[in-house]
Amino acid sequence: MNAVPLLQVTEVRQAFPKPDGGELLVLEGVNLQLLQGQIVGLLGRSGSGKSTLLRLIAGLSQPNAGTVSYLGQQVMGPAPGVAMVFQSFALFPWLTVFENVALGLEAQGLPRAEIRTKTLAAIDLIGLDGFESAYPRELSGGMRQRVGFARALVVHPSILLMDEPFSALDVLTAETLRTDFLDLWSEGRMPIKGVILVTHNIEEAVLMCDRVLVFGSNPGRILTEIAVPLPQPRNRLDPMFRALVERIYVEMTARPRAVTGTRNEWFPGLGIGTTLPRVSSNLLSGLIEAVAQPPFNGKADLPEIAARLQMEIDDLFPVAETLQMMRLAEVEGGDIRLLEPGMAFANASLDERKRIFARQLLCFVPLAAHIRRILDERASHAAPKSRFSDELEDYMTPEAAEQTLRAVLSWARYAEIFAYDDDRAAFSLENPT
Repeated sequence: MNAVPLLQVTEVRQAFPKPDGGELLVLEGVNLQLLQGQIVGLLGRSGSGKSTLLRLIAGLSQPNAGTVSYLGQQVMGPAPGVAMVFQSFALFPWLTVFENVALGLEAQGLPRAEIRTKTLAAIDLIGLDGFESAYPRELSGGMRQRVGFARALVVHPSILLMDEPFSALDVLTAETLRTDFLDLWSEGRMPIKGVILVTHNIEEAVLMCDRVLVFGSNPGRILTEIAVPLPQPRNRLDPMFRALVERIYVEMTARPRAVTGTRNEWFPGLGIGTTLPRVSSNLLSGLIEAVAQPPFNGKADLPEIAARLQMEIDDLFPVAETLQMMRLAEVEGGDIRLLEPGMAFANASLDERKRIFARQLLCFVPLAAHIRRILDERASHAAPKSRFSDELEDYMTPEAAEQTLRAVLSWARYAEIFAYDDDRAAFSLENPT
């Protein structure tokens, strides 16, 4: 293996300006290296900056600090040896398969005969021979993503960046495309020398990657690097495979504790300016019920409960962490365990569930308590939405403020602690008639 890195990312920092003059820090202190012959996975939840990092690597934007180097040269613009496959198929619907794949070569100004030869070879390589004249509307999702792969490979890049390329596909199609890609990679039939894969699927990362970098959020940073020494092809039922999946779940659920380690310190920075996830009360109730029932009886291994509920980390973790934030459960070491209020919730009637939920919400979600206090203090028991959205925008983007208000409103409606009239854009203590 060539010891000179294909790619070197050193102390990269990326932030974006906020309307109030501050900055939104997306990435900080990111370091990674890609060597020839490796597939490196970037694994983390939505909002951890993985896609932003891909854009920096591709040269589509520049970091605020740190460097990105390709073959020893700092990337200062679009890198000619780097190509990308996106989550959305990003095909031009008015162009045929052949024309979509040929675009990159045409941009290079190659002779038409060479364009034709290379385009047909890429289409054949990715398994779409015979579909050259088809339009995207005539293709299945899996076939359209194959066109995306062919379009990236036709320019013979050294590095292929893949931004959740299988997540928009159904389970069977995604599995087929992963297997075909790994076969081509293992056989050395693709021109690429290294791959960076962004994913939110832990099993996909273990299945495909030689190394997995686990990202944390706020700001995005690499928490740990895990080597995957298993030979290809890999068996999901192999005990070593399952052990690596379990280890990644443990790393992703590890939470720094204060010295005393009490539950009240799980969220030491939680305040009204904390961005809240849009998680419905139905999902929260459903996960509580699933963990409370046999065979888990109040404590479940996250990989096992995820498989049983057919949920990936981007779906499961926000639900589990919301339960932890509200002290209905604890999440650590790859497990979720219901706390006493969570078990009481699981065994309660609907009305009692609402009372438990309301108590936990007002005690442990400061924004909910803040809104309720303002409504209690006002003679009208009402306040415009802007009263709270303007306040939140001192801490976060307008989009995050809207998400946070919608999240707390959904929980408050379930708990019946306050209501919202969308026509008047106003919070109140009574439901609008």
